[in-house]
Amino acid sequence: MFSYILRRLLATLPVMLFVALFVFGLLDLAPGDPAALLAGEDATAQDIARIRATLGLDQPFLLRFGHWIWAVLHGDLGTSLFTSQPVSYMIGQRLAPTFSLMVMTLILSVLVAVPLGALAAWRHNAWQDRGIMVSAVLGFSVPSFVVGYLLAWVLGLQLRWFPVQGYVPFARGVGASLHTLVLPALALGSVYIALITRITRATLLETLSQDYVRTARAKGVHDRALLFRHALKNAAVPILTVVGSGVALLISGTVITETVFSIPGLGRLTVDAILRRDYPVIQGVILLFSFMYVLINLAVDLLYRVFDPRIKY
Repeated sequence: MFSYILRRLLATLPVMLFVALFVFGLLDLAPGDPAALLAGEDATAQDIARIRATLGLDQPFLLRFGHWIWAVLHGDLGTSLFTSQPVSYMIGQRLAPTFSLMVMTLILSVLVAVPLGALAAWRHNAWQDRGIMVSAVLGFSVPSFVVGYLLAWVLGLQLRWFPVQGYVPFARGVGASLHTLVLPALALGSVYIALITRITRATLLETLSQDYVRTARAKGVHDRALLFRHALKNAAVPILTVVGSGVALLISGTVITETVFSIPGLGRLTVDAILRRDYPVIQGVILLFSFMYVLINLAVDLLYRVFDPRIKY
């Protein structure tokens, strides 16, 4: 197991190096002269030259990349062009709300989607199955920001069950913090829930048609035990794969969701940085999100052994 983890961690190094190279190249991929864009329309040639020197754009690309990646390895993600604060400090301030929202969405999505998918598979072609599949199609079709506004209007403004904006840190109370995350988590998880529901249903339908399920049913195994103890456990690996790969949806969705619900997380920080053309902040956030995605997929691979002992590392 340890050797497998070590090999997987080493395998992520080329991926992260490629991501870092792409992220750093954002300055060069930007249309026009990034220094001129940052300086504004009324800037003089001296202003543009000063900004180019500040960004290091007057140096060769590989040399600039080498200096930057060396600084990143030492925890230095650069300095914001707008606030003059260290990027690592700005990310650290915004990390807790985004991490809390993603964990809340992940837990809520699994708790909702897996039982719905199991019910749809168990009641195949019944009205429960059709209703759940229609809901899953709607979850795929409606954008998350539309779902967010609808939830905020119905559950927030009309029923007044949840706040529609803001975030309460866990230090000020776990209950109050979770209360502010329910609506954003539902909005962010709408597509995620639909995806996991459909995969759970499809995987369970295939598992329930296996010979060992028919044998267990012939031996008198209770339906609930047959579904959850046998079929769902054997269908867990494909479901877990979708859960892990779907984290990319959560990462991209936080940008919109945090904007809709005014959550001061990394999504809001990314939007503000893009609007201000604050390239060091954009680079730092994208690099962090990529690293999180790689680690989560590694954790999913390790969890395969929990649900299927036949898998060897």
